[in-house]
Amino acid sequence: MQEEDFTESTSRPSKTKQKEAMHELRDLGAELVELSVGQLKKINLPENIYEAVRECQKITAHGARRRQIQYLGKLMRAVDDEPIRAGLALLRGESSAETARLHRLERTRQRLLDDETTLSDIAATWPGADLQHLRQLRRNALKEQEGNKPPKNFRAIFQVLQELDSQPAASEAGDGDE
Repeated sequence: MQEEDFTESTSRPSKTKQKEAMHELRDLGAELVELSVGQLKKINLPENIYEAVRECQKITAHGARRRQIQYLGKLMRAVDDEPIRAGLALLRGESSAETARLHRLERTRQRLLDDETTLSDIAATWPGADLQHLRQLRRNALKEQEGNKPPKNFRAIFQVLQELDSQPAASEAGDGDE
């Protein structure tokens, strides 16, 4: 019994497990092919994989596309796929941290619409924020709500908050700005 335990712990994965892993990487590559260029850039792919994905997006013939996806799966065996999987999860909104961040930004937007003094909190959190622009977006968003118009400025506030939140924090940016 002890000999079996020793051989199991040092043996390679079975052929079936290896094939399953290769199929998963191929499917991951196929998922990348379905993304837009902007989404691909957000994932931070290795250059060779990015080029293979872009090449596959240009191919229209079914057989050639299938072969290119197979090739993409082969390339992906040489890289760590966890950052790619994490990037895809973020794009799909599956990350609980990303979901919590978006909810926090939505609450900040709502607080801003309810009370203009929230601008001081925004300035404290993001020192580089354009408060004048946010103030103007707030005024326009409130006018939109009163007039039952499409929420263009309401959405713009959220986009500005997302941009601010995606920038490095002031403490990370460094203290020596001289």
